[in-house]
Amino acid sequence: MVETAIFAGGCFWCMVKPFDRYQGVIKVESGYTGGHTPNPTYEEVCSKKTGHVEAVRITFDNEQITYSTLLDVFWRQIDPTDAGGQFEDRGSNYISAIFYTSEIQKEIAIKSKKTLSDMNLFKNLIVTKILPASVFYPAEEYHQDFYKKNPIRFEENEAFSSRSSFISEHWKKK
Repeated sequence: MVETAIFAGGCFWCMVKPFDRYQGVIKVESGYTGGHTPNPTYEEVCSKKTGHVEAVRITFDNEQITYSTLLDVFWRQIDPTDAGGQFEDRGSNYISAIFYTSEIQKEIAIKSKKTLSDMNLFKNLIVTKILPASVFYPAEEYHQDFYKKNPIRFEENEAFSSRSSFISEHWKKK
């Protein structure tokens, strides 16, 4: 059965590739959600006046990959203890959040967050929000599959970010 998962983890360019490689993931789309402005543009979201966050919407076949597995991938891409954004991307439009699309997803997300917290991997509390999904607005076409369309710029962005070192430090042996 086809389902949708929506995750915010800072820059959406960095959140597509980790999910794109899994069997059962049908599509990963960059976009905006959680705010009050209809059909926002990238520039409007960056202004921090729309209430939206950069996010990815993942369409997946739950017979091939579970929502729990997607949550595991999500947690390993972010700093769940940072309420001010993610890595070099700062501000309310870059926070981490899980947007559930059903009560079952909500329960699984809450359990997943508790399991992560119980692992004691981080010095600070986990602050990633678990929120009901609202309208998801796809980002402009040039943002879609950015890592494929602009591999050099994507690699430069990835190298500049402290995301990969954080992930390596916290998940290397897990």
